[in-house]
Amino acid sequence: MTATASPARGTTTAEDELAALQREHGRPLFALLLRLCDGDRQRAEDLVQETLLRAWQHPEALRADAFDSVRPWLLTVARRLAIDARRARQARPPEIGDAVLENARVIADHAERAAATLDVREAVKTLTPQHRDVLVLVYFQGASVAEAAETLGIPPGTVKSRAYYALRALRRGLPGYATDLR
Repeated sequence: MTATASPARGTTTAEDELAALQREHGRPLFALLLRLCDGDRQRAEDLVQETLLRAWQHPEALRADAFDSVRPWLLTVARRLAIDARRARQARPPEIGDAVLENARVIADHAERAAATLDVREAVKTLTPQHRDVLVLVYFQGASVAEAAETLGIPPGTVKSRAYYALRALRRGLPGYATDLR
């Protein structure tokens, strides 16, 4: 593209050629990019602009005698730009708006979870051996009431009552964790 001034309007020939490219190929470029951007009009418009900027930066590609139309070259550039943009978005964490953060559930960090685990272990040590054995089997090892009853050699009703009283004792010993133990 040459940069000579057009006396009638004060624009350069390069600007005229770029405007002509936009008029002739803008719609197909936008349609392709809109599909590649999953319907995101803003991103598609940005990529059309970037594609035309690349065409302006590489006038030698537009004047190549090897092809009749520049549209295939423009569509190829647009597709590659869309792929690069998608890869760039996937390489960084997704952006989160303020509205999403207001509704987000607060999750305790690892340090709090580790401290809570230590507190629970210390509280379990204060239980009687019978209550501790039931809690370890049912809550920490995931045994059913029947399996715990068979392992300990006691009736299932006794397993249930010991578990109830053990949890009640833990609630008294861990007042800040009472809601987590219900």
